[in-house]
Amino acid sequence: MNSRLFGLFGAALTALAPVAAAAQDSAMPGTFTGNVAIVSDYVFRGVTQSNQDPAVQGGLDWDSGAGFYVGTWASSIEFGDDASMELDMYAGYRGAVDNFTYDVGFLYYAYPAASASGYDFWEVYGKAGYNFGPMAATVGINYTPDNFGITNNDQSIYYSAVLSAPIGDMFAISAGAGYSALEGVKNYTDWNIGGTLNVPEWFSLDLRYYDSDLRSAGGFADDRFVVKISRAF
Repeated sequence: MNSRLFGLFGAALTALAPVAAAAQDSAMPGTFTGNVAIVSDYVFRGVTQSNQDPAVQGGLDWDSGAGFYVGTWASSIEFGDDASMELDMYAGYRGAVDNFTYDVGFLYYAYPAASASGYDFWEVYGKAGYNFGPMAATVGINYTPDNFGITNNDQSIYYSAVLSAPIGDMFAISAGAGYSALEGVKNYTDWNIGGTLNVPEWFSLDLRYYDSDLRSAGGFADDRFVVKISRAF
């Protein structure tokens, strides 16, 4: 990771932290949180979005305290054209009953500087999880009637599952898998496994291995190790 990316990471942290703090101190109900990260490769559903290069990311969220939430998240990207940023906006409702959790919502993906058409798209999603004590499991489904980069209004369904387990107070291991059912395009499976070190009030460090069976993407969905350094505030 070069010094420019670390500079952008610091700039994002400097810019977002006061915003979250000011929002938190305002009279508006609910809780504001923010996050910034730098990753060695931005991988989305098994496919690199940054041309296998590092990316800077950050987001801001508001939680009503009664289940409803809204937020936004952005990342630098590299598609080989004018697109240089992905901007996500989402809203949903989540809750828990004993060890069972649920989350439903709406997510919009925008690519503001993209010269090509068909990039922007939206999804509805649902997740359900259960904490078994030594391990937690989550399954999810995302649906869109007009998938990214596809101009024929082809629908897409993404199925996902994640298993995670804490090891001590600061470390956890997790593994995930997903299946992309793409109308008019080859369906494929992706998976990942890794560990996360969380140093409270300081940073989180995640090392993760990604792979997929999508071999027609010219190397953009091949196996790789990704390092992520993030900070929440």
